[in-house]
Amino acid sequence: MRHVNQWAIGNVTVHKIDETQFSSRIGAWLLPDVDPDDISDSRHRTPGGGIASGTHSFALVSEGLKILVDTGIGNDKPRANPAWDHLDTPYLDRLTEAGFSPGTVDLVLLTHLHADHVGWNTVLRSGRWEATFPQAEYVMNRAERDYWKNAALEPSRAAMIGDSIEPLEALGLLSLPDVPPDGLDITPEVRLIPTPGHTPGHLSVLIQSEGFQALISGDALHHSIQVERPEINASVDIDGSQARSTRLDLLRWAAKDHLLLLGSHFPSPTGGYVETEGSTFRFRPVGNG
Repeated sequence: MRHVNQWAIGNVTVHKIDETQFSSRIGAWLLPDVDPDDISDSRHRTPGGGIASGTHSFALVSEGLKILVDTGIGNDKPRANPAWDHLDTPYLDRLTEAGFSPGTVDLVLLTHLHADHVGWNTVLRSGRWEATFPQAEYVMNRAERDYWKNAALEPSRAAMIGDSIEPLEALGLLSLPDVPPDGLDITPEVRLIPTPGHTPGHLSVLIQSEGFQALISGDALHHSIQVERPEINASVDIDGSQARSTRLDLLRWAAKDHLLLLGSHFPSPTGGYVETEGSTFRFRPVGNG
């Protein structure tokens, strides 16, 4: 199995950096209303007939800046979810293989503040959580950080913020722009797009170059079956009604403007185009990434 795959978006090459794959049990917990037999692409089901899913990052270069979108679960992190607890994966080796060794990353774009998207923000060294990407600016929507500051946190989420966010804040590495409804340009080719519902300050990442476009979904979509059945929410969507509305808007946009959709939890093939079929949508994967 290849763990580094890529897509060309005009002058921007997007690399998928695999971290881990989940068991079908995790898929069933995340998407309890999904019947795996309804998933049209068999590659998005597990060999045992469950729901395939996993964690990965996307890495790209724009205007000379090395950019990483989301950082997975991370190694050595104590997590309540057994599938995420104290992982030991070669994620950083895969990132380096793709040309993004930790010391060379300039920007880390965080779609939202969930444990499986911020874990590699930090690494454990001599008993301390230190920035994995010490030269990088870590960027999160201010609305997202503010929400979790004011929310009642269960111990596991508080621990995640303590080991993956607060060390960055102490170092002055976390940037919190107010991302407006129409988005915020990071470079002329990379734009943050608010896609709330899964969390209040959730972002997706739009890439535009030479007339080509791609959208990194974050958790606005967890699985390709939500393209075909956008009414299905994930069990961890904070505002289910807004999540559905956001997902429908995103899918209409992707189909209309021929966006390459890169799913932040989609198993391989992770990238594809959204096509309309009557009043419904279909995900047409491209390549094997």
